[in-house]
Amino acid sequence: MPEDWEDGDDDAPVTRAFWNGTITFGLVSIPVALYAAHRPQRVSLRMVSPRGTPLQRRYFASNDDRELDSGDIVRGYEVEKGKFVVVDDDELERLAPERTRDIDVRQFVKVDEIDPMYFARAYYLTPSGSSNKAYRLLARVMEESGRAGIATFVLRAKEYLVAIVAENGILRAETLRFADELRSPEDVGLPAPASPSAAEVKKVEREIGKRMENEIGKGELADRARERLLKLARAKLAAGDDVVRADTGDEDDDEGRPSAGRPVIDLMEVLKQRMAGVQEDGTTTSADEDGGDDGGEDDRPDDDAPVSARSSAARSSAAKSSAKPKSRARPKPKSKAKPAPRGKAAKEDVDGKTRAELYERATELGIPGRSKMTRDELAGAIRRSA
Repeated sequence: MPEDWEDGDDDAPVTRAFWNGTITFGLVSIPVALYAAHRPQRVSLRMVSPRGTPLQRRYFASNDDRELDSGDIVRGYEVEKGKFVVVDDDELERLAPERTRDIDVRQFVKVDEIDPMYFARAYYLTPSGSSNKAYRLLARVMEESGRAGIATFVLRAKEYLVAIVAENGILRAETLRFADELRSPEDVGLPAPASPSAAEVKKVEREIGKRMENEIGKGELADRARERLLKLARAKLAAGDDVVRADTGDEDDDEGRPSAGRPVIDLMEVLKQRMAGVQEDGTTTSADEDGGDDGGEDDRPDDDAPVSARSSAARSSAAKSSAKPKSRARPKPKSKAKPAPRGKAAKEDVDGKTRAELYERATELGIPGRSKMTRDELAGAIRRSA
């Protein structure tokens, strides 16, 4: 099942630090690890064929409909409609910032001075190694003074601007948007303010007063769209409707269940251990800035930094060489399977049964490959085996 299929913690993605570095300013140097403070819970829908085969994205030249390999693709900056300036990999690498493991704090400002519109994504900073005492001291001083540190750090060839804030003895890094990314009220065509009447003001105040609460209700923060989609998917799974299973090459057991994954690590438990000075064991060893995190790219800052096209092409070529050779021609749509001939095998009643019921019967008959069959395929196989 997908990692976000269930609401419980048992199916939550494994969490680990995806960057290690050092907070530096003046003579102060504090080793820290960076954790994502968000856990994406969006329901991920993949593009598949009607038979459940995952689809691939390929690039074609728009003028002659010619398919392109990775080595044929270059980057270009559009200076005007249909006119591009091509930028090669060497030029992009020269423009990339110097790779460091420092979170360079340039200034400390009042937290209230930072407009919330600048905040992009939140991350936890935890003490790394033997830095617990220095970490606690910095968090205490920043929290008591109401100050935030404005800093920069480099991740995957891109420099990020962050605000380091302290709350309840824990440091948090909030990535910031750059000034030219924000729109002003004038940019969106906001009309000039009008002067409402006293009666209109009273009416609005009265309506607000009816809905006044001391805190946000937990139910108001629920993703209802996600809940509705999961409810639909679970209902269709239980009924065996529109359930398909593609041959992905993963090892399954005899009943078609995926093999078990890695154990789940609780982020808050990791934070508590770090704050108490307890070292992580081997299963939660922090990854370096080039390493991946099991949470996926959603855990890292939004990254549109340039990546070497040659490196991408090499990885693509390696992936292609390890896979089965595929024809470059576009596959013709397969015709729907014809119903099995009715004869002696028609004694087996399969009409009106769900896929789950057919799968159970196929298990009793020992039909091979049943876990990957659609409902119609199961029905045909049962008829032939009866």
